Amino acid sequence: MTSWSPQRFRNAAEAADRDPTVIQNALAAAEIVRSSNPALPPLFTLRHLAQLTGNEYFQLRSVVRRDEPEPYRVFRIRKRPSFDGEKRFRVITVPQPHLLKTQRWITQAILAKVLPHHASVAFSKGNKLRDAAAVHCECTWLIKLDVRNFFESINEISVYRVFRSLGYQPLISFEMARICTRLGSSTTRKSGKHWEIRWIQRKIEAYEVYRPFGGPRMGHLPQGAPTSPMLANLAMRVFDTELEGISARHGLRYTRYADDLTFSSKGEFSREQAAHIVGLAYAAMARAGLSPNAAKARITPPGSRKIVLGLLVDGKEPRLPRDFKLNMRRHLHYLTRKDAGPIAHARARGFISTIGLRHHLEGLLSFAKQIEPDYAARCSEIFKTVAWPL
Repeated sequence: MTSWSPQRFRNAAEAADRDPTVIQNALAAAEIVRSSNPALPPLFTLRHLAQLTGNEYFQLRSVVRRDEPEPYRVFRIRKRPSFDGEKRFRVITVPQPHLLKTQRWITQAILAKVLPHHASVAFSKGNKLRDAAAVHCECTWLIKLDVRNFFESINEISVYRVFRSLGYQPLISFEMARICTRLGSSTTRKSGKHWEIRWIQRKIEAYEVYRPFGGPRMGHLPQGAPTSPMLANLAMRVFDTELEGISARHGLRYTRYADDLTFSSKGEFSREQAAHIVGLAYAAMARAGLSPNAAKARITPPGSRKIVLGLLVDGKEPRLPRDFKLNMRRHLHYLTRKDAGPIAHARARGFISTIGLRHHLEGLLSFAKQIEPDYAARCSEIFKTVAWPL
């Protein structure tokens, strides 16, 4: 994408005989964005966004107006069963091609050029799982908390504020917030103050969206849109700042990997202090419109195994846990046995095909290489000896 230039813009606008006042206002709006971050492209209108993304203006306007049909393909995937055996599902929403193209442009041209809070260790360029876990190595106490329905808890007002904080004008910020959020259905979780829309005089009535029984409706970040991860990080900057302040006052380290919050201590600490930190974190969640997943909360004292983001952190460096290595050993054992092999092992482990099993193991080996390269190299040598069917 060619870098935006105010001189080229002015020359092109004057050559097209545009109103000088309009030109000056556009340049002033662009300067606000550029002063916020010189790497960001100015955006003036929804039609301008449609032109930059190669979409039809009326398609994007239909998305902003929340017109039918649904611009997302919605399906469910099964999650791990809960401790009581209850089957759980994750709702995935895939944008339609024209919306996906626009969201990808916003992700690459805008969101990828903005840094989240440094405590946020996911969805940003250069962030590695190993580095995120390394922050908590050799800790004595570990506190892990989880946010319920993370993406769905971030509403379009929070997304609008992200774009406004980058210098974009109110209308195009609102329109991009609508493009990056999905209306979804009304739930009890969306009945709190965080989801209330103040009644003010509206200038564009076509953009109003109401519930079937009255009252405005508000969208949320859809899980499956390319814009959602980075927008979630940017929308959580104030929350991360508050949590880091709480941690600093209590001598703790704090990181957030999407919906996973981790606190650790290397000094003197107690279970009472840990419970106090949990209470402060839950109160901060409530102020941010988030809900804790209490079933996943963990307080790990000294002497217990400590795992962060699936990695052991009780030593000087993150390590692969024993469960991971036992699983890899089991796979390689049966894959190389003459009386088993890839076809029988894939069937026994519930894979539809040997190709799926092979890709799964290649992913595990790639992950292991990032954490323990020597171990991964030994496993890879055995993996190369597997007689995969043609």
